[in-house]
Amino acid sequence: MGLGSIGFPGLILILVIALVIFGPKKLPEIGKAAGNTLREFKKSAQDLTSDVSDEVKETKDIVKDDKNK
Repeated sequence: MGLGSIGFPGLILILVIALVIFGPKKLPEIGKAAGNTLREFKKSAQDLTSDVSDEVKETKDIVKDDKNK
């Protein structure tokens, strides 16, 4: 069950509940904090993927060099 399975009515319900709990003044602050957190998570995931890709490339280069000797 992922975020895609919530659907539009579920999203509206979540927003209404958040509005009732936190109030209209706090909601933009919470949204901004959530956006910053998501941005940092995506950046970390991209950095990790880049690091792994670099390691795989280096390993392939080493193996290729060993075969050519």
